[in-house]
Amino acid sequence: MSERRLSESGFPIKDVYTAEDVPGDLDAQLGSPGEYPYTRGVYPTMYTSRPWTMRQYAGFGTATESNARYHQLLRAGTMGLSVAFDLPTQMGYDSDDPIASGEVGKVGVAIDSIEDMRLLFDGIPLDQVSTSMTINAPGSVLLLLYQLVAEENGVPGAALNGTIQNDILKEYIARGTYIFPPKPSLRLVADTFGYCRAEVPKWNTISISGYHMAEAGASPVQEIAFTLANGVEYVRAAIAAGLAVDDFAPRLSFFFVARTTLLEEVAKFRAARRIWARLMRDEFGAKNPKSMMLRFHTQTAGVQLTAQQPEVNLVRVAVQGLGAVLGGTQSLHTNSFDEAIALPTEKAARLALRTQQVLAYETDLTATVDPFAGSYVVEAMTSEIEAAADALMARVFEHGSAVEAIEAGFQKREIEQSAYRIAQEIDSAERVVVGLNRFAIDAEEPYEPLRVDPTIEAAQAERLAKLRAERDGAAVQRALADLREAATGSANVLYPMKEALRLRATVGEVCGALREVWGLYRPTDRF
Repeated sequence: MSERRLSESGFPIKDVYTAEDVPGDLDAQLGSPGEYPYTRGVYPTMYTSRPWTMRQYAGFGTATESNARYHQLLRAGTMGLSVAFDLPTQMGYDSDDPIASGEVGKVGVAIDSIEDMRLLFDGIPLDQVSTSMTINAPGSVLLLLYQLVAEENGVPGAALNGTIQNDILKEYIARGTYIFPPKPSLRLVADTFGYCRAEVPKWNTISISGYHMAEAGASPVQEIAFTLANGVEYVRAAIAAGLAVDDFAPRLSFFFVARTTLLEEVAKFRAARRIWARLMRDEFGAKNPKSMMLRFHTQTAGVQLTAQQPEVNLVRVAVQGLGAVLGGTQSLHTNSFDEAIALPTEKAARLALRTQQVLAYETDLTATVDPFAGSYVVEAMTSEIEAAADALMARVFEHGSAVEAIEAGFQKREIEQSAYRIAQEIDSAERVVVGLNRFAIDAEEPYEPLRVDPTIEAAQAERLAKLRAERDGAAVQRALADLREAATGSANVLYPMKEALRLRATVGEVCGALREVWGLYRPTDRF
């Protein structure tokens, strides 16, 4: 018998699994595909009728540069776009704000106004593509800009299909791109739910994200426990705002990571579906089956990519993508092999897409639904992860709510402890990372990364100056005043926000108006 190996979540993995390891009433825990508790997938046919949506996360520099990349990806066969925004946009600042200096266009595309959004989606049929936008604190602002551009091209809100991440709670836990304190941030999320139900009914109003917590070091159990606890908080906020659960829950979606530990990842996805279905049915009384379905997007694990021997990342990404597909993802982004070094080159992005296409069209993964169902090891792991995640969620709710646990620093501490353990294991080579702490080579091959034009910041500032000179400034100020008034009261803020953006108010001006009313959150604040 070999030394007992532990899973990423900390439970022991047995050398051999038998029928005795499978939970008692397996049929009840499995159900049929497309039926409660959705362990086997949220749709009856899954990939046998059509493959998952193949997305590629892209965005850098100017809107024009990113638009060219989107057209290249669409020609290569991608089925959905996924937009990365630069840090100033994520934080609700314009490119000419002093705080944005040095960051414009660096980690994503700079979007300051409706004019940038027009360029970003120029020539792309918005009624035919599904667009995901990784944007949180100002998620509603970018969604409205997208809707306005679509309307200018004759595409009504009812025809738009896509997702905004809009998950502010994980920002307080793992990323830090928050603007407002949690309470008004949750109000903005609930307003977005209500607005989209009326105006953009096919839009996924939130992508509740475990990915960034995983990138910060969360284990698979922590990833789904903290993500689903945040999901509970969003549901509670929407109900408190007067929305009926079955009116908004069908448009909730989730976002998870796929690591190289394939078996545990498959089990994690299946356990997450089962927990969410039970929560929605039993705690919130959902009646619509779609309210109980945990639909999710997956991205392969950027944190596991290495700058050393970067071509090895092609293998890692293929294994991670395989785990996501075997786990039943609805859409998938496969990382480019060079992302640990710099922004992906065009060739690297195309290879990442080709990885998905090989999985979809050259393997037999799309021939049957949930091929691991009944596997001794996967069923045992699914139940083990479910039990551990339930227990960890209970610890979150001992604080009263996910928000109160965030205020107490609970989730952040737990993730930091996990991250420290992983770092120690890598440093000691107990955790093997090929090319880094084992199988290293003396000299790396030369690599030419994609570089962002340093003149972008000045060009964006010039565009903003021209926009402010040409627009009706008085009308913009009246619209921003209407937005502040709505934020002070209880009206849905997205309606006056849309009017301000239509009049060419900037992202920074809109977010600034809300800052004046709601304040700016700092980690030492209490609420």
